[in-house]
Amino acid sequence: MKSLDNVRFVLVGTTHPGNIGAAARAMKTMGITNLHLVSPKIYPSAEATTRASGADDVLHRAVVHDSLDEALVGCHYAFAMSARLRHLHVPVMNPREAVTQLEKFDDDTHIAIVFGREHSGLSNEEIDRCQYLVNIPANPDYSSLNLAAAVQVVAYELRMSFQPNIDHGRIGEEREAITADDLAHLYDHFERSLTTIGFLDPENPRYLLRRIRRLFNRADLDRNELQIMHGILRAAETKARKE
Repeated sequence: MKSLDNVRFVLVGTTHPGNIGAAARAMKTMGITNLHLVSPKIYPSAEATTRASGADDVLHRAVVHDSLDEALVGCHYAFAMSARLRHLHVPVMNPREAVTQLEKFDDDTHIAIVFGREHSGLSNEEIDRCQYLVNIPANPDYSSLNLAAAVQVVAYELRMSFQPNIDHGRIGEEREAITADDLAHLYDHFERSLTTIGFLDPENPRYLLRRIRRLFNRADLDRNELQIMHGILRAAETKARKE
């Protein structure tokens, strides 16, 4: 399965309309817009629209059903979300494992992620309608995760799976990559400069230089940053020669 359009989020028996709006917002921020509601206590609602904070389109397209069976029509697999681990004959996984399972399905497979009521979750009968049980491994001393937060966790995992190569870059900058040769020249420059200023023992340079290499390998320098480092080293050399 390669498209988030094939994933629907199903909210069962939601009692507070604000949670529906917050869930819609959580979905839209991750690019998921297919929302289904099963017997919501209050919907539509102005409070749901307010909590959606701009995800009104997700709410307007939401499909309301009288039963979970109706909401699952057209789906090949359903994943039940549960805060409680139960003694049921259903495979239990965390959200990341669930998304890994989704990746194995054919491209035209349609999936439902089913969330239960705020206070009681899904019934055993509703879980029986699903092939998989998903549990978010929260703090065991305080595992109270509200509906919208649970939706956000799953939506995030889905987005990262379906768009793993998102490059956020660095805000306000255009970065030019450097090569391994560029780094090699920088390390040579460090060795010369640190020797010049008396910081490096030329008879035993390896340990310090290895540390420097590890430091800059982690730093992911771009060309501007590389030139800054060369400039600093040249300035240090010049000052040391004048003293």
